[in-house]
Amino acid sequence: MRITAPHILHVAQPVEGGVARVVTDLVAAQLATGLRVTVACPEGGALADALRALGCTVIRWDATRSPGPRLPREMWQLSRLVRKVRPDLVHAHSAKAGLAARLAVHGRLPTVFQPHAWSFEAADGLVARLALGWERFGVRWTARVVCVSEAERRTGERRGITAAWRVVPNGVDTGRFRPEGDGARSGDAPLVVCVGRLCRQKGQDVLLAAWPEVVRRVPGARLVLVGDGPDAERLRRGAPASVEFAGAAADAAPWYRAADVVVLPSRWEGMALAPLEAMACARPVVVTEVDGARESLPPGHAPSCLVPPEDPAALARALTALLRDEPLRAALGVRGRAHVLVAHDLRHVTDAVTDLYRELLGGTAAPVVGPYEGRKCITT
Repeated sequence: MRITAPHILHVAQPVEGGVARVVTDLVAAQLATGLRVTVACPEGGALADALRALGCTVIRWDATRSPGPRLPREMWQLSRLVRKVRPDLVHAHSAKAGLAARLAVHGRLPTVFQPHAWSFEAADGLVARLALGWERFGVRWTARVVCVSEAERRTGERRGITAAWRVVPNGVDTGRFRPEGDGARSGDAPLVVCVGRLCRQKGQDVLLAAWPEVVRRVPGARLVLVGDGPDAERLRRGAPASVEFAGAAADAAPWYRAADVVVLPSRWEGMALAPLEAMACARPVVVTEVDGARESLPPGHAPSCLVPPEDPAALARALTALLRDEPLRAALGVRGRAHVLVAHDLRHVTDAVTDLYRELLGGTAAPVVGPYEGRKCITT
């Protein structure tokens, strides 16, 4: 008798940056284990092309990044896609896909929602209240909410979201991100690298505000911003000559390896990938105290590597201290690489998510409750 593997439908928006990398890595691992995988996402960005290169079936879903007047049509289109694909389970990534997918599926299939940082933290005023209200309401059609850090889960609980939670920390490919060479370096000047989408969330404006003080205390220091995004032109205006805008990079690993220090001054996160990638390359990191940051660092990591968000003075002090202390940078790099190998290897993440699917689809002894009770699917 032929055994049929479960069919997973991932729904993703956005299609670039960290969410796209998480989805791509997860799909690659699931295809390798024999799961049937389809992804619904917009064209453009990096995601669709990367998935097709893996041999994954990609279905175009015309969705904007933020909710708006097109949402009813996007939800209707996604409902049609679900009926056509006939998946066993839907896994929605980030706020927009989570909103549309849960409205489209409406609890008829096991639905996993992964926020990748809460949408209500990205907004203010009425928009933030509406986003929070939706997240509280939408859990009724959610089999599991997958958070990438305990801090992200606690933020949800603290804001009144009562969900069936699963925490699966982010992971990175420790074979791809490893200490090897310094191919992106040009010259011997101290080099700070920031990898991330150029947008308010990632806080590059705070870093640029801190940078003059770093250069004053560490003459000759250089800063490279790797990435692109909606704030690119604004950030370039008035940036000093010691700051380079490298644009988006298909592979950020050479930049991590070239750096003396990697920094990510985010205003909010679930658990950022860039610090994990940098530590996998044995580079010290400076990050802001947002969701997932403390959990991503090794236990006992230097307290100075964790600074308050939106505090240019504290950020400048932390960067200056590391740039002036080469032995500390080396020790932190070794410790960071060892920590990622144990706690944030990509294989652990993909195994944990696939185990969750099996649990929801009745492939383990774990009970399946709610509207999915009694649904059967043979797992690999």
